[in-house]
Amino acid sequence: MPTWIRIFKSVISGYETCNRYEIKNSVGEWIYFAAEENDDYTLNCYGPLRSFTIKLFDSKNQPVIQLSRAFHCSICCCPCICCLQELEVQAPLGTVIGYINQTWHPCLPKFVIQNEARESVLKLHGPCVPCRIYEDIHFEVKSLDEKTTVGKISKKWTGIAREVATDASSFLIQFPMDLEIKMKALVLGACFLLDFMFFERGISRRENRT
Repeated sequence: MPTWIRIFKSVISGYETCNRYEIKNSVGEWIYFAAEENDDYTLNCYGPLRSFTIKLFDSKNQPVIQLSRAFHCSICCCPCICCLQELEVQAPLGTVIGYINQTWHPCLPKFVIQNEARESVLKLHGPCVPCRIYEDIHFEVKSLDEKTTVGKISKKWTGIAREVATDASSFLIQFPMDLEIKMKALVLGACFLLDFMFFERGISRRENRT
């Protein structure tokens, strides 16, 4: 049977603040609370492109997973390595278990999921995000030969009023129950990277709608 995880990002006001997330299982039970660590300058000057550290806390308020991204400019028409995104995943903190690396494509989201030795183990592909409006957006986790679908990350459509007026988001992650625990953590980390790259709104865009 597949395992389902739901991720809810809190509503953010017009002034950019650190992101907060709730992670729940398929029956709505709380699993983790995730919090971004950042400063006001980085938040409001770099917007969605900002570097960040996100820590996931368990029910005992202990950090169990850390996600980190360095600042990279984002120019999809340029295959320069400086423009491609990378997320590092630690679990527990201080122990790197892998990376999510963007691979260049002119319009489609494409990533490889790598282990701690930077060996590619899975791929993550999605549709042209700006072309998908008023509907759920699905990103498939595939084997390296792309013949098998291992899991799925879905950005859920929450209604036009919520989508336009706020930064709140809802994601659904599906993967096999017997998937290695490290791979589950990496797929979970990939969801946060997707949120920042494709669904995080800069402050200027929110102001233009008010």
